[in-house]
Amino acid sequence: MHDENASKPQVIVFTGLPGTGKSTLSERLSRATGVPVFAADWLMGSLVPHGVLNDLAFEKYLALHDGLMETLIVRQLRLEQSAITDCVVDDATAKRWEGIAAEYGARLRVVECTCSDTALHRSRVEGRVRGIPGWHEIDWAHVEHMRTELPPFTLERLTVDAVDPLEANMDKIRDYLSR
Repeated sequence: MHDENASKPQVIVFTGLPGTGKSTLSERLSRATGVPVFAADWLMGSLVPHGVLNDLAFEKYLALHDGLMETLIVRQLRLEQSAITDCVVDDATAKRWEGIAAEYGARLRVVECTCSDTALHRSRVEGRVRGIPGWHEIDWAHVEHMRTELPPFTLERLTVDAVDPLEANMDKIRDYLSR
């Protein structure tokens, strides 16, 4: 993001479990700043009709997912432009992307999206239809599985809670990115 406080590009990563607001917040930031948002579910969904993901081991799936996202990040940085991602990342991926950003004189900023109210979180997941071509809808069992499989994110980040009003979270994000 370019503004008077940050003349260098930023890689802004929205991460967290499904249904915690990653897409809503990243898309809102993208519309406000003109910075493109790259959403992993849309990217991976585009591969489904071509059979690329058929019988792909989970480790290879993650490598493909991260590699495709990295390619888009690098492309933006080569253009001396910021990028926003909407995807789940772990500490190792964030560290790698931080190194890539640094190579281009950019900063990596992570926004971890959470939802502290389990009933609200579940209703958000069960009540949404994203309609991503080629991609499946996520159910609550998938979210619970991800919660147990994903290691907690421990690196420097801003954490926002879906319980809080959307505009309050956007204000926190804008403040975080301008520092």
